[in-house]
Amino acid sequence: MERLEVLDCEGRCDPALKPQLRPDQIREIYRLMVTSRRFDEKAFRLQRQGRLGTYAPISGQEASQVAPPYCLQKSDWMVPTYRSAGAYYTRGVPFKNILIYWGGDARGARVAPDQRDLFPTICIATQIPFAVGLAWGAKLKAQKEKKTSEVVLCYFGDGATSKADFHEGLNFAGVFRLPIIFVCENNQWAISLPRSRQTAAPTFSQRAFSYGMEGIQVDGNDVFAVHRATQAAVERARAGKGPTLVECETYRLGDHTTADDASRYRSAEEVARWQKLDPIVRLKKYMLQERLWSEAEETKLSSEADLVVEAAVEEAEAFAAPNPVSFFDHTFAELPWNVLEQRKALEEYLKEKDSRKDTVILDKEGRFP
Repeated sequence: MERLEVLDCEGRCDPALKPQLRPDQIREIYRLMVTSRRFDEKAFRLQRQGRLGTYAPISGQEASQVAPPYCLQKSDWMVPTYRSAGAYYTRGVPFKNILIYWGGDARGARVAPDQRDLFPTICIATQIPFAVGLAWGAKLKAQKEKKTSEVVLCYFGDGATSKADFHEGLNFAGVFRLPIIFVCENNQWAISLPRSRQTAAPTFSQRAFSYGMEGIQVDGNDVFAVHRATQAAVERARAGKGPTLVECETYRLGDHTTADDASRYRSAEEVARWQKLDPIVRLKKYMLQERLWSEAEETKLSSEADLVVEAAVEEAEAFAAPNPVSFFDHTFAELPWNVLEQRKALEEYLKEKDSRKDTVILDKEGRFP
């Protein structure tokens, strides 16, 4: 099984394998990675302060979060997991939306009409059939309009490879040679279940061959390796040559979510080993060696990242609270009679509560203003 490594832990790069990225693009990727981690750290603190719901950290996975969507065009699609804050930010989704969403408000999932990014399904692997459906539609559209296909980027974790959705999705994509790139973020743990319990195969990427598609494993903490593999997969998909499975071997430095305590099932020594492979530190070393970066620029970026994140927090916390009645939205195409009765009961309760507290919750039609 092919494994791709380009940039080592000391920032040394194999020039023959380095992707075709301009210096300004490398700096932009680094900015996206640093800002994503700063957001991640802030989101964790917000949750601990009771200002955010359960949150899935991304620290340690910034290379696999930023590089794949950086290879896409705006007209392409991205289908993420619940651990995709950095990928969203790379695609232009504001941090504000991510905070609103994880604050329990579905309106955070509303993006601009031309933003082709789905918000996450929390159930493991259920996004894979959605992504395959998008890719099938993209292929049919390209055939009808006789033009180059849009492509779909689909994220999932190592745990998702044990689900039926994974096998059914990849099989369908292989049979119909769909323009889709499957990115497996193998962060070594599916909550407390180690990678060794997901498959006896040496890699996840070799499963691609069972479905007649290309497969490659990359050092997921090497942003150049991730970019090179993904870019090749995108070009192959766009040219009508079918799907690719890219396994990014990485590590989540934090807990599975803020409701988890990873110290109960993995050692501090293991975490320390992976901290030495930090994708941000690795890229910074390269940039300093190549004189693409300076400590003065680092200080400036740090301040700018803080401003971006704090502004997002202010916007999210100033966002109007959702109407409790919206709980019933998007559950059925047409609400059945018993659910309509429940909704009506809640509306009446809120009106009564409103009259007692002299506050406006619903308008005269029983809707949120």
